[in-house]
Amino acid sequence: MYEVVEFVEVRGHAAPTETVVGVFSDESLAVEGARRARAGFVGSGRDDYAWWIVRTVGKKVAAFIADSKSAKEFVLDLTTNELVEIA
Repeated sequence: MYEVVEFVEVRGHAAPTETVVGVFSDESLAVEGARRARAGFVGSGRDDYAWWIVRTVGKKVAAFIADSKSAKEFVLDLTTNELVEIA
């Protein structure tokens, strides 16, 4: 099981909010869910900074990362511990 988690840095708040926006049985479905959540946030016109991750339920390592200020998407290469941009 994979979860999509949205983090939002709201101006004036010390820490970002963390919200699970969906749980999926397949990683590719979770990535699509994260992309939909990002598109909805960006389309809303909000100026807060947000990012979305896909991770295995209960884990702290992200398999997919995207944010609200760019169109770039990343995965974590666990062999090198480096973020790799994906097309």
